[in-house]
Amino acid sequence: MRPSLVLVTPALADANNGNWQTARRWSRMLAADWRVTLAKAWAPSAPAPDALLALHARRSADSVAAWAQHHPDRPLVLALTGTDLYRDIVVDGSAQASLRAAHRLIVLQDQAPLSLPQGLRDRCHVVLQSCTARRTLPKSADRLRVVAVGHLRDEKDPTTLMAAARRLHPDEGILIDHIGAALDPALGEAAARTVADCPHYRWLGALPHGRTRDRIQRAHLLVHPSRMEGGAHVIMEAVRSGTPVLASRMDGNVGMLGTGYSGYFPVGDAAALADALRALRRSQHGPADLTLRDLQAQCELRAPLFDPASERTALRRALDFTDSPLLPSAGAPT
Repeated sequence: MRPSLVLVTPALADANNGNWQTARRWSRMLAADWRVTLAKAWAPSAPAPDALLALHARRSADSVAAWAQHHPDRPLVLALTGTDLYRDIVVDGSAQASLRAAHRLIVLQDQAPLSLPQGLRDRCHVVLQSCTARRTLPKSADRLRVVAVGHLRDEKDPTTLMAAARRLHPDEGILIDHIGAALDPALGEAAARTVADCPHYRWLGALPHGRTRDRIQRAHLLVHPSRMEGGAHVIMEAVRSGTPVLASRMDGNVGMLGTGYSGYFPVGDAAALADALRALRRSQHGPADLTLRDLQAQCELRAPLFDPASERTALRRALDFTDSPLLPSAGAPT
């Protein structure tokens, strides 16, 4: 019989965010080897599975601590988010305790292990996330159609995108669609003001995942201005749709797009973002320092890294305990 696994995720379907997308996809990928149950939390009063996989060191800290106390001899795997890596494990005691308790750690991009204490890196598995591929669509050069995807909260730095929009003139031919719910009401108000002042900026609010992917596929460019990121779904979705990416130069983005990628701008630098958008607009009609064609070619080289088969292999390896006394009954990846 397949061993049982509870996958603890702070976000379920109603959240419509990256954590939920990860949890749902992983539950499907692991179904051949594990009997997977998705839950917001695990407590000692609940049935005890053979292993626990928790997303988020701080937000799942109670589940991790309870598991470590009551079942120290059963596997505990912790997947780290961007806020874990780049904030919580530095300042939050419960997140630090989760790190110490975990038998294995999963991170979502190549730069992430560098943010862990040296003594924990040997527990770390890099699992690049994945999505289905979509064909590259032909696109008119009448405008540069830009899409940004991310709920409005500080970590995603929507204010830099809004400030860049204000630096652009409506007649420059650059149209920005911004998708995401206002998790911070003040940022929602800022987006509404930007809509009122900038006819080339549209805030579309939250959209279903399928419609969001359609808009990414149809855009000339995805802009991703995050301050803090563990490994953004929207980057791989753009890359796997033939849509190039313009991203802030921070570890979570560099770990997905590569250190040599040309489409970066400094974190929080609205002027640099606006200048890059102008250059990409020029490249639709002539020479430019930064071109859509170059970014697209570089993204095409990264696309195979985000193939579902690759993610499934890496994930199964991270949960393979056949050579460990923790769970000798778990099946090895094939």
